[in-house]
Amino acid sequence: MARQVFYVSDGTAITAEVFGHAVLSQFPMEFNAITIPFVETVDKAFDVVEQINESFITTGERPLVFHSIVSPEIRDVIYGSEGLDHDFLNTFVAPLEQQLGVSAKPVMHRTHGIANETYDGRIEAINYALDNDDGQTLKNLDKADLILLGVSRCGKTPSSLYLSMQFGIKVANYPLVEEDMDNLRLPTQLLAHKDKLFGLTINPVRLHEIRQNRMSNSRYASVRQCRAEVMEVEQLYKKQRIKYVDTTNKSVEEIATKILAETGLERHMF
Repeated sequence: MARQVFYVSDGTAITAEVFGHAVLSQFPMEFNAITIPFVETVDKAFDVVEQINESFITTGERPLVFHSIVSPEIRDVIYGSEGLDHDFLNTFVAPLEQQLGVSAKPVMHRTHGIANETYDGRIEAINYALDNDDGQTLKNLDKADLILLGVSRCGKTPSSLYLSMQFGIKVANYPLVEEDMDNLRLPTQLLAHKDKLFGLTINPVRLHEIRQNRMSNSRYASVRQCRAEVMEVEQLYKKQRIKYVDTTNKSVEEIATKILAETGLERHMF
């Protein structure tokens, strides 16, 4: 039976995943990983503790917990769980040998070996994102893991490429453009894959600033047009019950992590 592992962070959890995986790759056994990003409050930390403790009750084994949390208050809450806590990479291996009952067998490039197994899949995902960018085609949506929607310049393309490059996820994206706003609806091809749809939105003023850099003083870049498009698109999301995230103040890493957290898509990091 695979040993349960939690990667917990007050950020994207990418650091916790990278450090945790680098250590666990030295042990010849299986692990079942759960990543919990954006644990930014004590209340969220208690929710994480509940998940960790539930895992202990269910499996009878204390789960491993790798975390990168800055706040002492939040970190102390995590320490109060039934998990086995690890903070720093250079202290991982020796304690894990005792806790897992398995001697580490370091092999050079083992973590890269795992990466090689998924390399072709990652390249395929990148090619898919490029071929299915900005609604170029709606013929291959059955192969998509995720379909991003949003107005022009809200972050669809960089988010698609990041998800494909970092996690091997096949992402198509479709623009909701001005010409569609008078009678905004989803194309039939998208409705057939509604379970894969995820929306992006953005503050209209920020959208105006971005579009100004592209087409200064145009109708496309006007604040009025940006507000109208964002309002229509958000109404569509709500009407169709499509989950969405505001990209205004988020990096592409944060956007991608929010999408993964909301959709439950599996990360293929290594």
